[in-house]
Amino acid sequence: MEYRQLGTTDIRVSALCLGTMTFGQQNSEAEAHAQLDRAVDAGINLIDTAEMYPVPPKAETQGRTEAYIGSWLAARGCRQRVLLATKVAGPADWLPYLRDGHTHLDRRNIEAAVEASLRRLQTDVIDIYQLHWPDRRTNMFGQLGYQPAEDTDAVPIDETLRALEELIRAGKVRHIGVSNETPWGLSQYIRHALCDGLPRVVSIQNPYNLLNRTFEIGLAEFSHRDRVGLLAYSPMAFGVLSGKYLNGARPANARVTLFERFSRYSNPEAERATADYVALARQHSLDPAQMALAFVTSRPFVTSTIIGATTLEQLESDLGSIELKLSPEVLEGIETIHRRQPNPAP
Repeated sequence: MEYRQLGTTDIRVSALCLGTMTFGQQNSEAEAHAQLDRAVDAGINLIDTAEMYPVPPKAETQGRTEAYIGSWLAARGCRQRVLLATKVAGPADWLPYLRDGHTHLDRRNIEAAVEASLRRLQTDVIDIYQLHWPDRRTNMFGQLGYQPAEDTDAVPIDETLRALEELIRAGKVRHIGVSNETPWGLSQYIRHALCDGLPRVVSIQNPYNLLNRTFEIGLAEFSHRDRVGLLAYSPMAFGVLSGKYLNGARPANARVTLFERFSRYSNPEAERATADYVALARQHSLDPAQMALAFVTSRPFVTSTIIGATTLEQLESDLGSIELKLSPEVLEGIETIHRRQPNPAP
């Protein structure tokens, strides 16, 4: 396993991170524990989760993912071997059961979320505490065509940072990160850290894959120059880049098959580009899924690639991607496809 520095900290994290949002929905507790065992055995030291997981989010399963990680930590006694990253939900009228629908990123909500996550994870500190999405109204989750909106109820970024600062001082959080954030938003977090002496974000968790390289346009330079490393989620575009959904195929028990909400990477343009990427991989005798993961991990602004699996066989394939170094010919082939059909599923 390869290890990389996390932002401006002295922490080194594995270049692959285990994503866990299937734990408690598609994966049982025993299956979750087996995945965690294999990931740690392979050298992964970063585990990512969120208070709203598993997905699709439901009242009856909310928090179950963290609870499964917590029971694994208690059973294995290996807290010092791993870094825990979790997230607090932002405003969401589609999560009315979470703190009675009060999920703004203010002091009261963040404190309540942290305490609940610590209990479920059975730990006394969270290594990277992330803001799952912005409090203000802005483009996220693939939304295009920015439209100015009133933000009368949005919590100011400096207020959110001051709440996080208290948690750091209390020893309940070590470092902070953002997620699903924009260039403007990230610039404001950096500005408040520099000008107001508030905690500095060390990571940004946004989508990044062969079908969605929009991170390169406005955020990659921040990651490089200001050392806010990308924790890349959806590196396989919900599994689409494996090629298993091509030509209308819907494998049993697969995420896109089971849940309609996972359609972000299934439009006709994305399917055409996926077919080209799969063909390129096979032309070079590569596994399409491993090629997709290896591309993300190889980018200089990526700190860790968040892999996810529902079976140990899938996890084994994901882990194998760390050994794959893409040739100049493969990289040029990827760029040729990208130029022909850039970001078909932002």
